[in-house]
Amino acid sequence: MNAEKLLAGKCVVITRALEQSMEMKERLEILGAKVLLLPAVSFFGPSDTSELDRIIGSLEEFDWIFFTSANAVLYFSDRCRKLGRNIRASQIPRYAAVGPATARAAVRRGFSVDYVAREFQGAALAKELGASLKGKKILLPRSDRARRDLPEALQKIGAEVTETIVYHTGGVGPAEPGVLDAVRDARVDVVSFFSPSAVESLGAELGHETMARLGARAALAAVGPVTAAALRKAGLPVAIEAPAATAESMISAIVSYFSSPNMFQARMS
Repeated sequence: MNAEKLLAGKCVVITRALEQSMEMKERLEILGAKVLLLPAVSFFGPSDTSELDRIIGSLEEFDWIFFTSANAVLYFSDRCRKLGRNIRASQIPRYAAVGPATARAAVRRGFSVDYVAREFQGAALAKELGASLKGKKILLPRSDRARRDLPEALQKIGAEVTETIVYHTGGVGPAEPGVLDAVRDARVDVVSFFSPSAVESLGAELGHETMARLGARAALAAVGPVTAAALRKAGLPVAIEAPAATAESMISAIVSYFSSPNMFQARMS
């Protein structure tokens, strides 16, 4: 087999939003995979932005803004621009990101990122910055379905936490004809998940029996421990677990899975 076509003949499903999937799709196709895009989650801004607008108008009151996803960066920065807020104008507040992908999104949008979590999960920001956050005012621009672990960890440290919803997470979005049927019938080799919301949303769309059949016939792949935990909580097997919450880590984990004879044969037996 051509060393550059390590995934030849494999069908990989990406359940991220379409705009977040294209780079990974291209890289998987270079490796020979057939890629199906099934956005298990969709995103949209809040209908009422009055509270968000008030917060954006008083950003100097905060010591830190923590970004826990590229979507949070996107929707927060868009609202800042619509309000004419110059995010480059002040050294206060400081900005932190949950991982390198979120940090890159923040830099592209004009934020100066002062800290990037070494562990790619929200609560790591509280753990790693620790006591330095005691008494600090921290803003969390978030999804309406964001996990509670980060704000609770920050509050235990003694930080003053303000949460604001900058986007909503919806259900399964539109996909090309036949994609959902291929997943429903388990005519795929890998289904990759990038968030607990994607696990929940696709489970609600397909039902537990179909998801269980899918998990028995295809490899369910999770990016990072949080998403892997969501699959296991739903009673589904995790065949592939990427150690870091990045597309690069997911691709490497998928390649390793199919390159390991013992792992692959064990699943097929």
